[in-house]
Amino acid sequence: MKRVARDSFAIGQVRIRPGSARELELPVTRLVTGADVSLPVRVLHGREDGPTVWINAATHGDELVGVEVVRRVLAGLSAKTLRGTLIAVPVVNVLGVMTGDRYLPDRRDLNRSFPGSPRGSLASRIAHLMMTEVVAKCSVGIDLHTGSDRRTNLPQVRADLDDPVTRELAEAFGAPVMLHAKLRDGSLRHAAGQVGATVLLYEGGEAWRFDEWAIAAGVDGVRRVLGRLGMIDEDASGGFTPADGAGAAAGGGDTCGEDPLVNVECRESTWVRARHTGFLHLDVTLGQRVEEGDRLGHLSNSFGRTLRVIRARRGGIVIGRTEAPLVNSGDAVVHIATPA
Repeated sequence: MKRVARDSFAIGQVRIRPGSARELELPVTRLVTGADVSLPVRVLHGREDGPTVWINAATHGDELVGVEVVRRVLAGLSAKTLRGTLIAVPVVNVLGVMTGDRYLPDRRDLNRSFPGSPRGSLASRIAHLMMTEVVAKCSVGIDLHTGSDRRTNLPQVRADLDDPVTRELAEAFGAPVMLHAKLRDGSLRHAAGQVGATVLLYEGGEAWRFDEWAIAAGVDGVRRVLGRLGMIDEDASGGFTPADGAGAAAGGGDTCGEDPLVNVECRESTWVRARHTGFLHLDVTLGQRVEEGDRLGHLSNSFGRTLRVIRARRGGIVIGRTEAPLVNSGDAVVHIATPA
């Protein structure tokens, strides 16, 4: 039976032939200097039929782990063998990345500005461009994030685990933790879901760092999702223990003997907050299992005198922690998710 050739793929002002890849720029705005600012996009349009999927990173300008995840994923793919179409947007918040800022110049949070408007604020216009030129063409998306505000996150997928299709892809990703996360108005995940797309949000690592353990988990996860969708051959699942790079980076601790974390389903999470102002000394690592009442660390004054011991208010898995050495009363210090 003769194979019917796929149509070319239209995005922006260009069309991409089957079996080819193309880098392009979608115009966003013009600076006061007259220089144009554009959304960088790379499209791989496979020769064979398959789903159309997007991956994006740096919706917040200080979250760079996902940028490297996108680069490595693209480096391992070829449009000649890919089944379906992949749209990659490595930097959504171009201005934020350029200025080293989480937000846009008008201080708006891009991930609270979707679905946007073609005549709204700068954030709203970028959101609208992303929705119309990327999301509207896709059935599945993977939104890559990291911790913010001097926080680091365990590799984790946040998604609607009550939706069977979303759950299947979350399990395929194979992150240490799958967190059933509520939708937030204005987020890319919420807006994309409203138009029928299945979206996974990946969290891992710390802002303004290339944490290798978070990058590797993201690359492996994205490839496994593409495999589950039939776009590439499926990759094997991995695992994560607190003794991995994340644990070492987070301050150590005896984690030998802990079972690897893979797809641990969690339905609730909460931040343990400091009840005193002082210098923070944390004892727990990312991925570590804790019980209610366990010591997580302590606060001291500038002379080293202990001011307050920090303890877990519930049992669960440490999925995030602050890296700030000085905290004020009320600051979030350890994020604990409770397995279902």
